[in-house]
Amino acid sequence: MAGHSQFKNIMYRKGAQDKKRAKVFTKLIRELTTAARSGLPDPAANPRLRAAVTAARQANMPKDTVERAIRRGSGGDGEAAYEEVRYEGYGPGGVAIIVEALTDNRNRTASEIRAAFTKAGGALGETNSVSFLFDRVGEIVYPATAASGEDMFEAAIEAGADNLESDAEQHVVTCAPEDLNAVRDSLEQRFGAASSARLVWRPKTTAPVEEGAAPGLFKLLETLEDSDDVQNVYANFEVADDVMARLDT
Repeated sequence: MAGHSQFKNIMYRKGAQDKKRAKVFTKLIRELTTAARSGLPDPAANPRLRAAVTAARQANMPKDTVERAIRRGSGGDGEAAYEEVRYEGYGPGGVAIIVEALTDNRNRTASEIRAAFTKAGGALGETNSVSFLFDRVGEIVYPATAASGEDMFEAAIEAGADNLESDAEQHVVTCAPEDLNAVRDSLEQRFGAASSARLVWRPKTTAPVEEGAAPGLFKLLETLEDSDDVQNVYANFEVADDVMARLDT
């Protein structure tokens, strides 16, 4: 099993995905306010806000909560002052990790993330200390039911995407960061709204993790994900299926 954005597949396998609804909403509200603050408060004219609204809908966030967060970000309901920060470091097994956060207290967040790395036996590095091991790409996700793999592939290529990965659950289209909005718009004209459309970090290569280091790595990733300040976690690990099976028992 290889590491992917936001660690979600491992969370499902490990049974750690049952986070409280309030914590999920906290992360979404921060993204909504920041997206609205960074551009127009209209999702149709603000691609980042549009993606945030889509994510909020998928999480069943009430419409009034979404609208309130957008007002806060656009200055219509008090000041929102979340700062975007990226942290990079190495976890157990030499795994490279990128953490994206939205915080109103940079010192607090840095302290919490550094403590998490240190407790796990890892090390927080400087900015760009591990990002060279990843590619920054646009990622557009559709459920598998949206189209056949052949139809999605054809549409993705016509839209200017670089790659498509399909499985029984979803289609994942990737493209250059600067092409994300154009590719998403083209696909949505044909297949409707995407499940998500955002910029992500994808590992260029993966680091094999031995069984002894895997639990500590998973614990670190779960701790990072559990922070209200952390929005996304990316890691370049790979764990053998037989090791995962033993850890799952």
